[in-house]
Order: sequence, then C-alpha cells, then structure tokens
Amino acid sequence: MFNKKNKLRHSVTVATMVMLSGLSVSAWADQYEDAAKKWADSEFKPSTLSDADKLKELEWFIKAAEPFRGMDIKVVSETLTTHEYESKTLAKAFTEITGIKVTHDLLQEGDVIEKLQTAMQSNQSIYDGWVNDSDLIGTHFRYGKAMSLTDLMASPEGAKVTSPTLDLKDFIGTSFTTAPDGKLYQLPDQQFANLYWFRADWFDRPDLKEKFKAKYGYELGVPVNWSAYEDIAKFFSEDVKELDGKKVYGHMDYGKKDPSLGWRFTDAWFSMAGSGDKGLPNGLPVDEWGIRVEACHPVGSSITRGGDTNGPAAVYATQKYIDWLKAYAPPEAAGMTFSESGPVPSQGNVAQQIFWYTAFTADMTKPGLPVMNADGTPKWRMAPSPKGPYWKEGMKLGYQDVGSWTFLKSTEEKKRLAAWLYAQFVTSKSVSLKKTIVGLTPIRESDINSKEMTALAPKLGGLVEFYRSPARVQWSPTGTNVPDYPKLAQLWWSHVAEAVTGEKTAQAALDGLAKDQDAIMTRIERSKVQEPSGCAPKMNPETSAEEWYTKAEKSNGAFLAPQRKLANEKPKGETIAYSDLLKSWEAAKK
Repeated sequence: MFNKKNKLRHSVTVATMVMLSGLSVSAWADQYEDAAKKWADSEFKPSTLSDADKLKELEWFIKAAEPFRGMDIKVVSETLTTHEYESKTLAKAFTEITGIKVTHDLLQEGDVIEKLQTAMQSNQSIYDGWVNDSDLIGTHFRYGKAMSLTDLMASPEGAKVTSPTLDLKDFIGTSFTTAPDGKLYQLPDQQFANLYWFRADWFDRPDLKEKFKAKYGYELGVPVNWSAYEDIAKFFSEDVKELDGKKVYGHMDYGKKDPSLGWRFTDAWFSMAGSGDKGLPNGLPVDEWGIRVEACHPVGSSITRGGDTNGPAAVYATQKYIDWLKAYAPPEAAGMTFSESGPVPSQGNVAQQIFWYTAFTADMTKPGLPVMNADGTPKWRMAPSPKGPYWKEGMKLGYQDVGSWTFLKSTEEKKRLAAWLYAQFVTSKSVSLKKTIVGLTPIRESDINSKEMTALAPKLGGLVEFYRSPARVQWSPTGTNVPDYPKLAQLWWSHVAEAVTGEKTAQAALDGLAKDQDAIMTRIERSKVQEPSGCAPKMNPETSAEEWYTKAEKSNGAFLAPQRKLANEKPKGETIAYSDLLKSWEAAKK
C-alpha cells in the first residue's frame, strides 16, 4: 500500500510537472508570438508583405532563434539615420520577438573602420556583426578574414538560420558585395548615391532662363557635362549674385584638410571626369581609383605602371574641384569638413551642387526650411551627375554608398549565427519598407517600386525616380580592384590637401598619391599575406607614360586608360530640361 501510494504520488507529481512545463513552454511561445503581432501591427507598417506573410516571416525568426535564446550579441554601424532607427527601434523589436538581446552600437565611420582593422589584425572578435561600406569588398576577399556569406548560407548550421524569404535577388546592391571568386561577402543594409542637386525653382524662373541663354547660348537646365556646370556656377555667383535679398552662390563643396576630404575623391570623383575604363560596376582593367588589375591582381596605380591615379583625367578632375571651390562656393566652404558642409544648401543660398549625397534627403526635406514649399514639396531636385570631358559611354558615373553586413571568421560561431539572424531581420521584407521611408536609403527593388514610395516621390525631389531609373547602375561603390581600402584610402586626403592649399600642383599631388599607393601595394605583394586569395598584388615594373598611352590606343578598345590630355577640356556646355530627363528614363525602362 505504501509503495502504491508513493508511486501514485510520484505519478501525479511528474504529471503535474509535465503539465506545468507544457504551460511554461506555451507561455514562452505566446510571449514571442504576441511580440511579433504587436510589432507587425504597429511599427512594421507599411510593408510590401501582406499581414499574413509578414507574421509568417516573423514566426520563422521566432523558431530559428530558439537555440540562441537568452544570448547577448553586439553589432556596430556608423551613425546614419537608417542605423539610428535600427539601433533604437529594430534592435528592441528583434530582442522581444526572438529572445536574443542585441546591442547595436553607433560610431563614426572612421571609428568603425579602425575597430574593424584591429579585429582583423588581432583575430579578436570585438563585435559579432559589422555594418561597413562595401568599399572594403576587395580587402575582405583578399585577406580572408571575413566569412563568405555564400559559404555561410550553404553550411549545415548556416542553412538553419538563413531565412527562406531573404530573397537575395530583390537586393539592388549584391553586385557590389560579390568578390572575384563569385561569392557574396556582405549583405547590403542601406544605400545612398552621390548625385547632382539644384534649385529647380530658380532654374525655372523666366528672367534667369532668359539671362542665361543670352550669355551662354543654350538653355539653363540640368547640366549634362562639366562645362555646363561651370557656366551655371559662374552665372549664379557672378551674374545673378543676389536673389530675394540674399547673396547666392553657384556651387557648394568642402576643402578642409581632414579625413573626409579623402572621401570627396575616393567616392568616384575621378570617374565622373572620365578617369579609368569602361565597365560596370567598376571600370576594368583600370577602376575609378586609377588602380589597374590584370586577372584580378592589382598591378599599379601610377601611369608609368598602367594605372590612372595621376593621369590627365584625374589631374583635370582635381584642378576643377579646386577652381570651383575657390571661385564659386561660399568663402567658408574651403574650411569645412564633409559633415559641416552638408546642411549648407538647405539654408537657401546655393544654386547647385555637383557632389551631393542622397543621405542628406531626410534633412533637406524638413518643414520650414528655406528650400521647402509650404505644401511639403521641395524647391530643389536631384538628377544624374554631369560628365567630365574624358568620360565615355559605358563608364561608371558616380558613387553609391552601400553599408553592408560583414561577419569575421574570428567571431565565435554561435554568436556569428545569431548576428546573421539580426542582419536578416533588419533587412527583411517585414521591416525594410518602413526602414526605407525613415532613412531614405533603399536596398530592395520591391520597396523602391511600392505604391508607398510612389506616393512619397513628389516630396523627395527625384530620389524615387532615380532609383527606379535604368541610370542607377552607373553609380557604384569602390570596387574589388582596391586590395586594402583602409590603408590606401587614408593616403588620399593628405595628398589632395597639398593641392588645395597650393603647396603642390594638382599633378605633383597626384604623382605623390600614385607613388604612395604603389608602395603600399608593393609591400602587400612582398608580404605574401594576400596570396591565399589568388588575387594578391603583382606589381608591374615602371616604364613610361608614353608606353601606356600607346598600349591603350592600340588595344582596339580593350581598355581606354590612361587617356592622353585633351586639347580642349571645355567643350560647349550642354543641358537638359528636368522633365525631359524623367521622360528619357521612362522611355529607357520600356
């Protein structure tokens, strides 16, 4: 009897424990599902997914996160509106929906790169996931420190945490994050282009149009070439001078000796002038930095090694930057950094800017600004950048920043997989359209073509039209030719500054830049550290510029760079009406 009672009591206890355990599991499941429903019904609107598909996608994240529940992970990105939204809002949502606590740090771009370099050199994991520019694709591929996402997704453990609705084909930037081996190394998280910006209300004024045509012989409109840009800059600075009682300028830029001066040039300034070769997303064999590759091996950037960093097109681009900054921009511009110069056009005294990042769109559309109409539409527009005289059809025309998720091999696998889940979450279709509307840095074709973006288009000054246009493929980040972005990029600002201050001529400054780039690539070659990639530098011997000019001319179009100095670097200015530009895009799409 005693034993039977014990057994009965034991059976009841076990049954009770099982029942309670079942309730507990159910309660936990309800907690995450309730969180998913709460976020789906509130924050994650609008979305290109139906309500049912949105919940289905979020339920996948709940299930996939089970092995990682209770973990803490740390990720980092630069300080942008888009990343602030991720850090403050999406990280909280991810934690509530998955049970994985994520800390999303925000740092200045230079600090992100510095910490990433340290992590790669020490093989010590500082963060579990990194959003860094796709400009580092050549670096990541050649050093072998970053995970190939293609390999990660194909691995047994990676496949379990790769979303069935990731839809890589929907991303507009994966060609920028794919290495010469054909593998994807980074997942785009945000994108913005470097375009031409202008005061459409001023350009449409009959009195200004008449005055411009009388002087220059063609219509005031969106400049197609640099000659027209220069004419327009001179017109507003020297002929118009003042509008509505305010001093106006025909150009805006920045020129302080500061690391951001390097971005002003590495972000494809030379390609806009026509330096480098044909080929998208980046010129081959010579890219917009002037670095030549042969069979994926960087072989030199000096013109005497077949490069174009110090060629006539690059020298022309540098000199024009200096001339326009001094002659047509506000006097204080020469002492400004990138961040200081950004808000200046919104103050209402600048007619145009040839080098303007669409990341400023959100700040440029705030109600009450002098550049905004009372109805919430902008007085300005953005358009494709004008082309320099060395530019040929088939070349890239501008820069596009693509902040992308990157994962290091040194990170403990479980944390890396949890961070991969977070990266997919903040780029998922459940949240990406809302994130695009908040930060205006689109990454998905489906978001760009949504009805919500169509409704927003009139208030965004051409952003939506640009991203829907066939022209957008001519804007791309730094490509795979650059074997060590952090080391090479830091050379640019100090050398360019020498030309800005007048310490050296543009030619001498770029000669120094090309020489220093070649020295770094030579050291990488000798170190053999990049040899396992199969695409390490193999530097050409120095010959003469004439030899490379002749080779280009005899290549039957196989390559263009380096091009000889043109006899006429200022052909007649050419413009197009903004309305005609939009029509041409529509026609091209059909």
